[in-house]
Amino acid sequence: MAKLIIVPTPVGNLEDMTIRALRVLKEADLILAEDTRTTGVLLKHYEIQNRLQSHHKFNEHQTVERIAERIKAGENIALVSDAGTPAISDPGFLLVRECVQKGIEVECLPGATAFIPALVISGLPNDKFCFEGFLPVKKGRQTRLLKISSEERTNIIYESPYRLLKTLTQLSEVCGNDRKVSVSREISKRFEETIRGTLEEAISHFTKNEPKGEFVIVLEGSEHEKRESDQS
Repeated sequence: MAKLIIVPTPVGNLEDMTIRALRVLKEADLILAEDTRTTGVLLKHYEIQNRLQSHHKFNEHQTVERIAERIKAGENIALVSDAGTPAISDPGFLLVRECVQKGIEVECLPGATAFIPALVISGLPNDKFCFEGFLPVKKGRQTRLLKISSEERTNIIYESPYRLLKTLTQLSEVCGNDRKVSVSREISKRFEETIRGTLEEAISHFTKNEPKGEFVIVLEGSEHEKRESDQS
């Protein structure tokens, strides 16, 4: 039976592709790509020749039904994003939902995603965590920040280099300067780096060092901070 296959791609190092993922990309009848140019570089690196079609946030609303019908007609279709696992702060959810609603099998391969390595190496509690993804740029941003400030679990936030300092500063305003944080950039890439400390220390660091690359902010939960205060 034909199906939709979600294929994670490297967030940095091209060697992070799995053997299974490479096989799927070779054998699929069609590969849906967030940016065909980016995916083209990956396919060329692994000498894979296959059909590519654009599937991104600007066209997915119009194409999901048609793609689902193609799978029902017998095509195995693979979905990739520019980096990491599709549907995690990337296009993919709408197509998965459409396929589920139509009774089409959906398979997701395990593989690269940026927030798991950032969480593991943060040194902050990872038994329970909350993935926030990218925060709203304007509408609803303050509401989300306030919710994060009282969240007892470790918080994970994606951020661009252009808004990193703003986000850290706003988190400090609602959480306090002493809330612990780990900020990772360029996961699995050549210049991967993680800065750990308080929000105040992170702000100081990135004020002196211009933020470059894609960032994952791992923020200590409010309950952990409270427990440490009670024990002291």
